[in-house]
Amino acid sequence: MKKTFLVIAAGMLLTGGAGLFAAESMVIDFTQLDADIVADANGNPTQNSRTVMNYAAAAGATFTAEQRDLMKTSLALPEWEVVLNSSAQNVQSMGVSTVVAAPVRSEADVPFAGSNVMGVRVLFPEWNSNANARIEPPFDIPAFEPLAGADADGNRQAQTDEEKASGGGMAYTFLKAQGHSIGKSLFEDGYGLLRNVGAIKSIAVTTMGMNYPEGLYVLLKDNDGIERRYFMGYLGFDGWKELVWNNPQYIADIRNREIRVYPIYPRGIPYVKFTGFQITRDAAHIGGDYIGYFKDVKIIYDKAVLTSERDIADEDVWGIVRAREKKRQAIEMECFGNKQVNRYLERVKQATEESFTSSLNENSTSNAARSSGNAANAR
Repeated sequence: MKKTFLVIAAGMLLTGGAGLFAAESMVIDFTQLDADIVADANGNPTQNSRTVMNYAAAAGATFTAEQRDLMKTSLALPEWEVVLNSSAQNVQSMGVSTVVAAPVRSEADVPFAGSNVMGVRVLFPEWNSNANARIEPPFDIPAFEPLAGADADGNRQAQTDEEKASGGGMAYTFLKAQGHSIGKSLFEDGYGLLRNVGAIKSIAVTTMGMNYPEGLYVLLKDNDGIERRYFMGYLGFDGWKELVWNNPQYIADIRNREIRVYPIYPRGIPYVKFTGFQITRDAAHIGGDYIGYFKDVKIIYDKAVLTSERDIADEDVWGIVRAREKKRQAIEMECFGNKQVNRYLERVKQATEESFTSSLNENSTSNAARSSGNAANAR
């Protein structure tokens, strides 16, 4: 029985074997997500310059300029979130489950020695319960955010000519052939987004295990908004390892594929974006803390399109793709902005006091010995 592969074609070249189409690319490299801009009160950077996003545009007119300046987030590692399922949620686990930038020793025998990787702590319940945790970016990675630099305060700058022409590979060639230029997205090149993705052949995760029995899934979302999860294996090993998922339905022999050819215009370029990890704990396994480290996620995939130059610049004539992408970009920013503004408001309203201001004279002989709050309930 032949598998159906969806191939978008315009002057498609079908020569040679499957290797003509295959490509290996980095989906996300966590060593690139160091905080390097937007200093806090102590002068420490809090955001990542490549991926910083400003959501002040969605905040409305009631905020001051100073408040708007604080409305920034990015894929800097401490900004990532641990989302526990209902079986794992309690006040303690939600309070301590977190993501940090974990430095790799400079003496370590790995190519990324001296860099920061993603460090994850999840506190699972100790009772018998099937539980899981999602490790998610602070926002849904935008697919259409144009590449542009940011200043030290996290303000996105105007695109340079080089950034406008930064698109490369088949996706850019295809769009250019249609008559409109498009640079790389802000989140390409290992920041969570990959364009021109057809059938996925394999996925790899570079991770450091610590003999925990939990399972690991990679979560990817496609251009139709469908999220799929891929089981990478169990984490019961000690040291660095590359976990690999091989697509059991991938057909390597072109002759066994049923190829459907679709009109190339105005269909967009297929893409996938990283939506996180899922760590699962079986009820039969020991609970408590899980600690893990992640360096990157890579995939090997078929390119969705190959193309040649076209005689008519379709996009200049019709403008369909540009209008569609602008609409998607506006929707992405609105959803992202509303979520971040609500979180900002909660953060501002949150109590910052760690203790009460005493109504007594300090060190007075009339004061009783200090005790915990539980003493008031003693009988």
